[in-house]
Amino acid sequence: MTRRIVAVTAGLSQPSSTRLLTDQLTAAVTAQVSARGEAATVEVIEVRELATDLAHLMTTGMASARLDAARELVSSADGLVLVTPVFSASYSGLFKMFVDALSPDALTGMPVIVAATAGTPRHSLVLDFAMRPLLTYLRAVVVPTGVFAATEDFGGGEAGSGLASRVRRAASELAALVVAESGAVAGFAEDEQDREPVRPARSSGVGLGSVTPFEQLLAGHRG
Repeated sequence: MTRRIVAVTAGLSQPSSTRLLTDQLTAAVTAQVSARGEAATVEVIEVRELATDLAHLMTTGMASARLDAARELVSSADGLVLVTPVFSASYSGLFKMFVDALSPDALTGMPVIVAATAGTPRHSLVLDFAMRPLLTYLRAVVVPTGVFAATEDFGGGEAGSGLASRVRRAASELAALVVAESGAVAGFAEDEQDREPVRPARSSGVGLGSVTPFEQLLAGHRG
């Protein structure tokens, strides 16, 4: 089966660090999906190319054909990669306009990576204080690892290595949601050390063998 990964990138220049991070993430997601025995296609939506269409929609309520096509891409995706530059300690207005243009149910249950770029690491909390709440409100399933990249992260060295690790981890988490774990090829997944350990289900009782049930403790106390 071929999985469709859609990336929404809201960089304003060309080239941009936002698009660079987007490309790194989509390449990593494709590799992780392939490692699980399935194929992946990637579609990239450059939001800046829809700026006029979005403004027209906001002021007239009428959507253009290419904006409708972009919204359909998002709705039909198996997984999303959302990347924005940081403006005034939050996601960009252009990014928010695109999200506002989506159907209220477009992202329900959708696996999503949130990512952002800025000139300084001081803005890294934008992922947890702006992007994650927005996507949670829209009922998307946001992977645990968000990816923030400052200008220095693209220069190689220790900072670049840290970014690469975060990209791999987020991609692995998204691929695990996009591809059912039962369909993964055993021993084929890359970068096992970057994957989060699977938490045992609470109902399974795993790890609770040494704990005495409360009812039993209470009965012993009464006796």
